[in-house]
Amino acid sequence: MPRRQRDRGARRPVPGRTPLRRGGHARRGAGPGRGRAGPPAPRRRRSLRAPGRVPPGDAGRAGGHPLNATVFAPASIGNVGPGFDVLGLAVDGPGDEVRIELVEGPSSVEEVSGLDAELIPREPESNVVTVAAAAMLRALGDGRGVRVWLRKGIPHSGGLGGSAASAVAGAWAASAALGRDPRPVEVMAAALTAEATVAGRHLDNIAACVLGGLTLVRSTDPIDVVRVPLARPLWVALVTPAVRVETRAARAVLPPTMDRASWVQQMANSAALVHGLATGDVGLVSRALVDGFAEPRRASMIPRFAEIKRAALDAGALGASISGAGPTVFALAADVAVGAAALEAMRAALGGMAGRTELAAVATRGARAL
Repeated sequence: MPRRQRDRGARRPVPGRTPLRRGGHARRGAGPGRGRAGPPAPRRRRSLRAPGRVPPGDAGRAGGHPLNATVFAPASIGNVGPGFDVLGLAVDGPGDEVRIELVEGPSSVEEVSGLDAELIPREPESNVVTVAAAAMLRALGDGRGVRVWLRKGIPHSGGLGGSAASAVAGAWAASAALGRDPRPVEVMAAALTAEATVAGRHLDNIAACVLGGLTLVRSTDPIDVVRVPLARPLWVALVTPAVRVETRAARAVLPPTMDRASWVQQMANSAALVHGLATGDVGLVSRALVDGFAEPRRASMIPRFAEIKRAALDAGALGASISGAGPTVFALAADVAVGAAALEAMRAALGGMAGRTELAAVATRGARAL
């Protein structure tokens, strides 16, 4: 029965590794993974450090530590089909960029720019960046406030982990502004505090955003996350119809229980999908990327979902489903040419409806300082 997990026991880089302890679990002190040699890195993003964008806070230091930091956090796919609230996949390309400056006084949101900027709260108590930053500073015993500059590269309520990315970037930047090397578990905990205010307590997007690649959330309390090594490069075709689906509304349509046979099949698909991605068995990935829980109930919230999914599969995609709460539809491809063909077919399936489309690689790195 899907519910909040609790502990019941103890545009092309090639997927790489992250510093992990045995078993692939995120450990305290581990940073984001570093990709192995592969195709050229994506284009450089204009940093929030650009002249005229933010004050030159680097001039002020305390104890030799910088008082500010700028962090990029990638978009991500939550659930990845059958892995409801468990699986997450980081996406290379789109992301949020946050600059934080520590201040002696109350927190403030100085500027929000980029996609759907007008929809982002400016009140510090309602903005996930400031909430996550405050949670991180409290955990580290620092009582200062923060000034925040946020550039959104992820659509609001688009199903690509926009709130998770902003929260992760805020928590990471707060730690980095103290001159610390952020610890993944600390960042996840602070980001989860913020995410809970807008989308509920789930880590699937947060974990992928922090660590990069494919992640599996074994437990939310305490936090226990596994980064699953991918056996081969993957490409993701993304189509976001021009509608918004609030996460809380999308979760409200889900039933509190499933019948035993359906839940067994859902668990089997999740396990098989992870194995297929970890071993490079694309046939198994194709058979397992089936969601019998959330997709059937959320499909009606996404215009032309059935047509978009069918177009992706007909074009050769390994599988397709709803990204997170939607409305973004994602399709996985093991070949960049197939990914491009799937994207073109999905775009055509919009039937003239406005929407955003993108072909991206799986992000081998998670959040990082700029």
